[in-house]
Amino acid sequence: MPSNRRRPLPPFAPGLLLVLPLLAAAAAPPAASAVGVNWGFASSHPLPAAQVVQGLLLPNSVPRVRLAAASSDALAALAGTGVAVTVGVPDALLRPLASSTKAAAAWVHDNITRYASSVRFEYIAVGDEPFRLSHGQHFQPFVVPAAANIKKALTAAKLSTKIKVVVPCSADTYQNASMLPSKASFRPDVNKTMGELLSFLSNNSSPFMVELDPFLSFQQHKNLSLDYYLFQLMSHPVKDGQNKYDNYFDASIDAVVTALTNAGFSDMDVIVGRAGWPTDGAVNATPAIAQSFMTGLVNHLAKKSGTPLRPKVPPVETYLFSLLDEDQRNTASGGYERHHGIFTFDGQAKYYANIGQGPKSLKNAPDVGYFPSKWCVIDNNKDLSNVSASFSAACSNGDCSALSPGASCSGLGWPGNVSYAFNNYYQQHDQSEDSCNFNGLGLITTVDPSVDDCLFPLAIRTSAAASLHLTLAMFRLPVLWVCIFFLFIVDVAAYLCI
Repeated sequence: MPSNRRRPLPPFAPGLLLVLPLLAAAAAPPAASAVGVNWGFASSHPLPAAQVVQGLLLPNSVPRVRLAAASSDALAALAGTGVAVTVGVPDALLRPLASSTKAAAAWVHDNITRYASSVRFEYIAVGDEPFRLSHGQHFQPFVVPAAANIKKALTAAKLSTKIKVVVPCSADTYQNASMLPSKASFRPDVNKTMGELLSFLSNNSSPFMVELDPFLSFQQHKNLSLDYYLFQLMSHPVKDGQNKYDNYFDASIDAVVTALTNAGFSDMDVIVGRAGWPTDGAVNATPAIAQSFMTGLVNHLAKKSGTPLRPKVPPVETYLFSLLDEDQRNTASGGYERHHGIFTFDGQAKYYANIGQGPKSLKNAPDVGYFPSKWCVIDNNKDLSNVSASFSAACSNGDCSALSPGASCSGLGWPGNVSYAFNNYYQQHDQSEDSCNFNGLGLITTVDPSVDDCLFPLAIRTSAAASLHLTLAMFRLPVLWVCIFFLFIVDVAAYLCI
C-alpha cells in the first residue's frame, strides 16, 4: 500500500532499547548466524523476486532464507548474494519423487544443480509438514523414500557434502497434552515412519526440523498466559520436575528433545523451521504483540543460553515466520495464517524485528508499482436485499480474513464488511471492471474507504514473468507424472526385450 496509507509502526517493545545497544556492539548482529526468514509464494500479487531480494533481504542484511518451494525467479535473484538458502519441496511432489529416482534427479538438476555455482544452498526441506495430524496417513508412506531419492540425486551431483536433506515436522507430530516437555513423545500413528526418518537423518548427519506455531498453541491452551509466549518474565514459571520454563519456545524445544530421546536419538540437532506471530485475522493478532514476540525470540536466541535439557545449546538455526503476508495461504487453522508477514504483501514493514539489520529500522521495498487509487464498494443506492450471495462469493474467492472476529476490520459492520469483500475480490482481479459488478451491486470509487486500522488494499502490479512462473509451476506436476509413467514404460519394454 502507498506510504500515506500505512499503519504507524508500534513502539519498541519494553526493554528493547536497553538490550539492543549492547547486542549491536558485538562483532556480529544479534543471532545473525542462526536466524533466517521464511519466504512463501502463496500470494495473489507477489512482489517480484528481484525486488524482494534487492529491496528487502539485502538491505536488511538477512543472512538466510527458507523458500517454501523451488522458484526459478527467487533462485536467480539470490544468485551471487551469499544468502544461505533452504529450498522446500511441496507435499504434492512427495509421491512422484518417492516413486522414481529419475524424477528426483530431474528435480535436483532443475532446481539445485543449475544454480549451485552461484547460490549458497544449505538444506532441502522435503515436504511441508507432511506428518500434520490433519493429513492422516496421506503423505507418510512417501516422505522417507522421497528424502532418500533426493539425497541420492545430490550424491550423484557431488553436492551431498554441501547440502543436507531435512523434513519439516509440525508441532503436532509429537503429542504433549500436558504441555510438560518431559511427557512428550511422537504420535503412535507416526512412530514407524518417524523411526525410519530419524535413522535417515542420523545416517546423513542431518538435523530434525520442527515447525512451531505459538499463536495456535496460545489459542489452544487457555491456561497459559500471553506473557509465557512473549518471553516476558513470569513470577510463576511452568515447572516440570526439576526444570522450570518461563517461555513457550524453550518448552517446545525440550519437548522435541524428549521425543527424540525416547526414540533413541538424544543427540540429534534441532532446527526451528518456523516461529512467528500474526498481525491480523484474530484476537491478539496485532503488530504490537507480534513485535513483542519477535523481539523476545531474537533476543533470547542471541543469549545462546539453550534450554534446561540442552544448556548453552540453542537450535542450530531458527527461521522467522514470515517475510511477507500471503493472501492465499490455507486458512484451516484460522484466517490469521495469511497475516504472519513482518512485511505487508507489498513489502512495507508492519513492526520492528531484527532480521539481521540489528537495531536499525527495517528498510521497506522501494519503487513498488501499484494499480490506480480505485476501490470497489457496495452501491448503497441499489436494492441490497440479495447482497448476501455476492458477499459470500467475494469472500470465497478472495481474502476476508481481516473481517474475522477481533481482526482489524471486524468492527466495520454491515454494509462496510460487504464493501471490504467486494474490494478485495476487485483488487485480486487486477481492478478489472467486471470484477466489481456483483449483480450490479458494486461501485468503483476513487475515495479511499479505509477506516482507522482497517485498510482497504490496493493491488500491486506483478510482472508477466512472475505470473508465468506460477502458471508453469502448476503445469510441472502433471508433466512430472507423465515423465515418470513414460520412464516406467521404457523400463518395462527394455526388460521384455532382454
